[in-house]
Amino acid sequence: MSALFTRNRLIGLALAALVALVDQAVKFWIVGPLDLRFVGRIDLLPFFDLTYTENRGVSLGMFQASSMETRWALVAVTAAIAVVVLVWMMRERKLGDIAGLALILGGALGNIKDRWELGYVIDFADFHIGTFRPFLIFNIADAAITIGVVIILARSLLVRDKGDTQAGDAPRGEAQDA
Repeated sequence: MSALFTRNRLIGLALAALVALVDQAVKFWIVGPLDLRFVGRIDLLPFFDLTYTENRGVSLGMFQASSMETRWALVAVTAAIAVVVLVWMMRERKLGDIAGLALILGGALGNIKDRWELGYVIDFADFHIGTFRPFLIFNIADAAITIGVVIILARSLLVRDKGDTQAGDAPRGEAQDA
C-alpha cells in the first residue's frame, strides 16, 4: 500500500463517504416517503421533531445565498474548505485525527451536494426542551461536522504526542497510527 493511502486514511475516506451517503439517504427519506416538505413538521418525541427547513445560508444561517452568484460563491467556498480538510486528513496519521476530519469532510460533501443541486441545504432535525431550542434546525451533515470539530479540538487540547514528552520521560508505548 502506498504511503499516501495508509489503513487509517482509507478508513477516514470510507467514513467521509459513509457520512455523505447517510446524510443524502436521510434527506431523500425526509422529502420523499415522509413528504416533510409539504407536511412541515412531525412530532416524534417530547424533545425532538422533524421540521422541514431550507437553509440558504451557511453556519447559523449566515451569508444567505440571495442570488445565483452568492449561491455559487457558497458552493465554491465550501468546496474549497472541503478540499483543505481532505488534504489535511491525508497528511494526518493518527486515526483519531483522521476520524474527526472525515466527519467534517463527509458532512461538507453532503451539504455541498444539496447546495449544488437545490440551491439550499435541507435541514430537518429539531431538538428542543419545551419551547427552548438550544440549536437551530440541523441535519446529519451538520451534526457530523460539529462532532468532527469537537473531536479535532479535544484531541488538539488533550492528546499529547510522543514528541511532547520532556527530557528524561519515558515515552508511552502507543502505536504511531493509534
